[in-house]
Amino acid sequence: MTWIQAIIIAIIEGLTEFLPISSTAHMKFAQAIMHISKEDSFVNMFDIVIQFAAILAVLVLYWKKFVNVKDIRFYIKLIVAVIPALVLGALLKKHIESVLGNIMAIACVTIAGGFLLLFIDRFFKQAQIEDEKNISYATSFKIGLFQVLAILFPGLSRSAATIIGGMSSKLTRRVAAEFSFFLAVPTMAAATAKEIYDTFKEHPASLQANNASMLAIGCIVAFVVSILSMRFFINFVSKHGFRTFGIYRILAGSVILYLALHKII
Repeated sequence: MTWIQAIIIAIIEGLTEFLPISSTAHMKFAQAIMHISKEDSFVNMFDIVIQFAAILAVLVLYWKKFVNVKDIRFYIKLIVAVIPALVLGALLKKHIESVLGNIMAIACVTIAGGFLLLFIDRFFKQAQIEDEKNISYATSFKIGLFQVLAILFPGLSRSAATIIGGMSSKLTRRVAAEFSFFLAVPTMAAATAKEIYDTFKEHPASLQANNASMLAIGCIVAFVVSILSMRFFINFVSKHGFRTFGIYRILAGSVILYLALHKII
């Protein structure tokens, strides 16, 4: 992977991490188009680490939530919600890696997720929870179970899965999106720590000086772009809902599926 490719991937990550269109799918599509090797251990680690860098934007925009140690319930909710992903993520690592290498499978999941988003606003109209403080521990765990779907089906989108889980539990679109942001922090922190550990253990030469610099720049780019993307997403989805993202997913997934079937990528 070249420096230009790394920056492009980081921009894509920053733009898509918080949108329900699957940042992982977009990065894998872009890498396939640019013919970046999917067998490269550094590339796989790069994808995970810049995702965590993007997630850190949540700490900037919602810092009051994370420094409010008086409200211990907020932290407990996140712990409860992240448990299913931690357990299954560790157990299904090989499955995840194999699916991530299958562009056609990711394209199909992207399309299927698009159809879900077309109707999500119609399915869940009776929103009652308008504040994160009113989310119960049981609801937190339920949303965590929905997050597992994104692990089982790469391309579904962690954001989309958790937002659907939230809205099915009568959270408003804004609250469901924001809780999805919060849950991303411990989820991606754990995924990043495990990926770095595994990479060092299995491929210790992956983080040579040039790669380390590339990773650092990628993290900075993803972080900055994510802040802008998150602000846009919250405002847009509060006013317009998710239908636009559903249409986009169907179109994008169809294009990638066509390219994959014709062996263009």
